Amino acid sequence: MSVTIAEITVGDEPASWAAAGFTVDGDVVQIGTVRIRCAGRADGKRIRSWSLAGLPTEHRDLTELDGLNTTGGEPSTDPPPTHPNGATQIDHIVVLTPDTGRTTAVFDDIGWEAKRVRTVETYGPPMLQTFFRAGEVIVELVGPPEPMGDGPAGFYGLAHTVTDLDATAALLGEHLGPIKDAVQPGRRIATLRHKALDMSVATALLSD
Repeated sequence: MSVTIAEITVGDEPASWAAAGFTVDGDVVQIGTVRIRCAGRADGKRIRSWSLAGLPTEHRDLTELDGLNTTGGEPSTDPPPTHPNGATQIDHIVVLTPDTGRTTAVFDDIGWEAKRVRTVETYGPPMLQTFFRAGEVIVELVGPPEPMGDGPAGFYGLAHTVTDLDATAALLGEHLGPIKDAVQPGRRIATLRHKALDMSVATALLSD
């Protein structure tokens, strides 16, 4: 059984996600099989933790993964709701690390095999993007070619697939940045102006 992402906890209020066009049930936004739990700001902002399903037996009780707050969990078996913004699944979650080799080894230990590595310079100095498959979600690890310290890895942001990016742009208006070609051939991407909606999670929306 592969290790998948069951739930992601974020330091936002449910109303902020609703304003971004997501359907919210209580404090939960279900996108595909993954639940995003809006836990409010009391314990901090941004992505605070994730729950992983299918962990190997020796990792069932872990509390962190190279510094990422982590617990075991189970994916939702409920059908996802329809979101006004057209979101159908989480395309990828971005994780930052000061030590690419170390975090890659930790991910490999739970069964996440690096599927692709590429060098990018969009962050200034050359950085590596390493991609892991976690069920329907891709984990995108961004870090330096050589270690730049011994600090922990950290969550950065989310990207969601939507059915019709132009319709999403019409719905969100000024809260969505310009649409441009994505790195993935044939796809387009736009960045949510999340702070204007009082969201703390960096968010991108991708065409199907």
